[in-house]
Amino acid sequence: MAAGKEIRTKIASTENIQKITKAMEMVAASKMRRAQERMQAARPYAERIRVVARHIARALVEYRHPFLFEREAVKNVGVIVVSTDRGLCGGLNVNLFRKALQFAGEVQAEGKGLKLGLIGSKAQAFFSHVGGEVMANAEKLGDHPELKDLVGLMTAMIDAYEEGAIDRLVIVENEFVNTMSQQPHVVQLLPIPPSEDEEMERGQWDYIYEPEARDVLDFALRRYIESLIFQAVTENVACEMAARMVAMKSSSDNAGEVIDKLQLAYNKARQAAITQEISEIVGGAAAV
Repeated sequence: MAAGKEIRTKIASTENIQKITKAMEMVAASKMRRAQERMQAARPYAERIRVVARHIARALVEYRHPFLFEREAVKNVGVIVVSTDRGLCGGLNVNLFRKALQFAGEVQAEGKGLKLGLIGSKAQAFFSHVGGEVMANAEKLGDHPELKDLVGLMTAMIDAYEEGAIDRLVIVENEFVNTMSQQPHVVQLLPIPPSEDEEMERGQWDYIYEPEARDVLDFALRRYIESLIFQAVTENVACEMAARMVAMKSSSDNAGEVIDKLQLAYNKARQAAITQEISEIVGGAAAV
């Protein structure tokens, strides 16, 4: 019963795959909980410094910091793309890259240049194939990314804005909505968009700075950009684990369905072999 043996081999192979995907699902679920805790711990600081920076952008500042004002001519746009280092996380990276390409197409349609800052091995592999001018990159951040691992990329992109190499800086990131949903979106980092609080009308107020406004704004606004990039990376880890858990659960369920179909095919092949043997025995007895 050669066919039956082949089917048994396929069943054993599929069962082994199912064991692996179930183990990966449990590992991803465990890591997702810890990643969510880190993400939630980082959110309050990022939200508060975002509010402060946007209030400053709406004020009548005594020192015109380059981060606060739109440039008359935008020639180049810097784009930071936050991806994962590993795969097997469903369509998380695919959706992110689709969003990045859509934004890049809009920028290039306006006749502007594009310069990239890539976070994650998947982004580097994708854009090395698609093409694009890469100014900085960071990879192998692991499940516990730290700010020091991103300092090089952050410094390169911020310095490029200050020196005029890019006139606008955005980040393409995944937003963790819930375990089943992660949404890619584009957020402008520089120049800092003003607050949406309509009660605060530009040109009627300002902060009191100590020490000088230049020193305070240089420090605070750099921390603002760095915090948003780090928050995006932290949130992307939670998105990755959630997407991997869902993908591995789907793979395990699919493997179970394949095993059921193979088991049914094996039973049919076995029954056919038994029926054929009985027929041969009855035929031989009748001939005798």
